[in-house]
Amino acid sequence: MKTAFLFPGQGAQQVGMMSDLADASSLARSVFAAADEQLGYALSEICFHGPAERLDATDIAQPAMFVCSAAAAAAMKEALGDNAPVAAMAAGLSLGEYTALHAAGAIDFCSALDLVAKRGRFMAEASEARPSGMVSIIGLDEQKVVELCIAAAEGAVLAPANFNSPGQIVISGDIEACKQAAELAKEFGAKGAMPLKVAGAFHSEFMAPAAEKLAQAIAGVEIRTPELPVIANVDAEPHGNAESIKDKLIRQMTSPVRWEQSVRRMLDDGVERFYEIGSGRVLAGLMRRIDRRVKVVSINSAAALAELAGVLVQ
Repeated sequence: MKTAFLFPGQGAQQVGMMSDLADASSLARSVFAAADEQLGYALSEICFHGPAERLDATDIAQPAMFVCSAAAAAAMKEALGDNAPVAAMAAGLSLGEYTALHAAGAIDFCSALDLVAKRGRFMAEASEARPSGMVSIIGLDEQKVVELCIAAAEGAVLAPANFNSPGQIVISGDIEACKQAAELAKEFGAKGAMPLKVAGAFHSEFMAPAAEKLAQAIAGVEIRTPELPVIANVDAEPHGNAESIKDKLIRQMTSPVRWEQSVRRMLDDGVERFYEIGSGRVLAGLMRRIDRRVKVVSINSAAALAELAGVLVQ
């Protein structure tokens, strides 16, 4: 059975994430220890004990999500050994794309952690520079969402940013345009509109300054061709060589995340089993809307890993 690994992005973080896995797995503990040493502060303590306000900050949430997913993947290998699932493909939502590339051997842990820490800082700085936000629109297709954005923007920046699942599209842009879109959404037939608790307009032109800084940071990083196909957010196609990967990661900053299309690409390529590796069950929830028949196993705690181990050894 063809298997894919999925890695969550910013927004799935929660205080206490992976603390039980770190207690149970020496490899997971070593991942957190390495991250703490490299970053120069106790990221593990923020993940395990909070406070939530600090963990939710963009500059902390992004390295935290990357490290937690890497620790969960290490714990899975340690616990299951030869029985551990082997991925034929991988993908990650926004920040999770870096974790997927790391899991596929395209970028080493230290380089990936350095990049995601800088990415989080650059995005936080861009968010502080101009008031902006994001709104999740429920129940509209892409065409209707674009029409809503045009009507609400009144010349300001507002556009689709995340195509998460059928009927769930996140828009991103000027803060006043976001507020107007939330008010107008039902007039366009939406079932609901929920402003998101994010620092700013991710995956929009508001992130252009962050993309420029990321381009400089990523230029000198050694990136290799992935050992297995990793689906890119920007076009739902497998990543290619190192230069192409760098280009797509930079474009991702200001381009929509095509998550639904990415999942459908993997399904079309014959993937039947998915493992969501990291905090929460956000991607499993999106899968239920994309294709209810497909099961996603979430590796997000020691209990989840123990349950998986019991299933695999039966």
